[in-house]
Amino acid sequence: MAADTSANDNANANDNDNDNDNDNDNDNSGMRRSLTSYGDRDFSLFLRKAFIKGAGYSDAALDRPVIGIANTGSAYNPCHGNAPQLIEAVSRGVMLAGGLPMAFPTISVHESFAHPTSMFLRNLMAMDTEEMIRAQPMDAVVLIGGCDKTVPAQLMGAASAGVPAIMLITGAMLTGSHRGEPVGACTDCRRYWGQFRAQQIDAAQIAAVNDRLVASVGTCAVMGTASTMACIAEAMGLTLPGGASAPAVSADRMRIAELSGAQAVQMARTRLTPDKLLTPQAFENGMRVLLAIGGSTNGIVHLAAIAGRMGLEIDLRTLDRLGRDTPVLLDLKPSGAHYMADFHRAGGMASLLRELKPLLHLDALTVTGRTLGQELEAAPPAFAQDVVRSIANPIYPQGGIAALWGNLAPGGAIIKQSAADPALMEHEGRAVVFENAQDLAERIDSPELDVAADDILVLKNIGPKGAPGMPEAGYLPIPLKLARAGVKDMLRISDGRMSGTAFGTVVLHLTPEAAVGGPLAWVRSGDRIRLSVQRRELSLLVDDAEMARRAAAEPVTPPSAERGYRRLFLASVNQADQGVDFDFLRAASGAGTVPGPAK
Repeated sequence: MAADTSANDNANANDNDNDNDNDNDNDNSGMRRSLTSYGDRDFSLFLRKAFIKGAGYSDAALDRPVIGIANTGSAYNPCHGNAPQLIEAVSRGVMLAGGLPMAFPTISVHESFAHPTSMFLRNLMAMDTEEMIRAQPMDAVVLIGGCDKTVPAQLMGAASAGVPAIMLITGAMLTGSHRGEPVGACTDCRRYWGQFRAQQIDAAQIAAVNDRLVASVGTCAVMGTASTMACIAEAMGLTLPGGASAPAVSADRMRIAELSGAQAVQMARTRLTPDKLLTPQAFENGMRVLLAIGGSTNGIVHLAAIAGRMGLEIDLRTLDRLGRDTPVLLDLKPSGAHYMADFHRAGGMASLLRELKPLLHLDALTVTGRTLGQELEAAPPAFAQDVVRSIANPIYPQGGIAALWGNLAPGGAIIKQSAADPALMEHEGRAVVFENAQDLAERIDSPELDVAADDILVLKNIGPKGAPGMPEAGYLPIPLKLARAGVKDMLRISDGRMSGTAFGTVVLHLTPEAAVGGPLAWVRSGDRIRLSVQRRELSLLVDDAEMARRAAAEPVTPPSAERGYRRLFLASVNQADQGVDFDFLRAASGAGTVPGPAK
């Protein structure tokens, strides 16, 4: 397991580790767990019970297994707007199964309400989750999350804390309608905004669309990062079957919440801890699903971070190998046509996993205590639907994400090939370089910008340290004068991320990033760049001697900060290939790589 997030807690952690030796006589369960350090365990328990009884609890209630419920509801987080109802349903399930529910708050992070980017705060939320699980008495925990960075943050924290944990997804929003056309955040947000920038629709229509894009609370209605992480969590056995797709405002979602509470009690009794679930086989299943759903490119960053908490390394080269024989089967935006509510009506993850069975590790354990294969055998039978394709009739013949290498990205880069323009995936062009996000904002719409449709837009310094936080600015807008001329897509390259709801020919996660001296730092406008997705190549057509001269003339000093969380972030964050986690939170390496060698 990873080191504690606070050195001052080492003594407390050691006390708890020693307490685990007494698990057989139930000395470290329920209210006896994580006792406050007063130097007298019996007094610590006496004092704890006195205070909790002040809230009206009886001794009979306090003797039950304690199930924590991580409450991530916030007025700033409409994706978690159903949290109060979910907590009520989870609590009901816990009590029906003989446990004691204890809801507690943690940080809540929303993609659209976090400056400078939600990714900047993901690790802080992971630390908060881990430390609250460690600090408070609970035999298991139900993690309520949904919006992009919340699910990975909670899984990172739970992996390090080591307490039995079950993921409860908040669920996707309902689909809206504009002028008779179904719409949903946020692929349609980008599509309509692009039309507005190109002057194809006016201010009145874009305002009308704004009222229709988000029809209810819940996460994005398409296969963005939130839905991607929900599907991955179910594929890895971290949610109950059906937990990924049920809409936020549905009876199905409430029933899953109730059952999750009951299952948490069972997990507490059997000590089904995260290390038994987060195995190399489970991570490979998660990657297969990421590829098959045309999932968000953010998914691989988050998987790398979660794996790092278990001492595992994500291997992009073998991930790419998996992608060559894992087709995209899910017909969802932005790679397809449907929405998450349609996926749920089509049978959800059971329909997808049934098609992927030959490619999965069916012996991987799930939160139910049964294997993935056993859960698929118990799933309702298949039926006719048009959202999940068969392997013989895929949306796209290879996985949604391809990995790239070359002198511009020696540590790798990725492209969401299932959402790219086939005409641009084998392309050579002239670089039009923006030094940072501010430079982009100031010049992208200028009529004086020297740019043509076959050029390559390059944005530097939006990586983990450069921005900081690796914002979703990699989806560069089409320059205004080209958009108004009808240009729909261009090759775009950066060391940042893009939203899972975005589409287009966008190369992301260049490693190392420009801000730490990666080759991207010395790319200049006018340089030639070659992309070949077929050959998995991303090359800057500038010789090594010239690059060395540029590096010597323009040395890079990594950014730093004077105080606070930003200082911690810039001093400790690692690169995209290691999940943009803090170096001191990763477990000791050596547990292996994921995926493993070819079978």
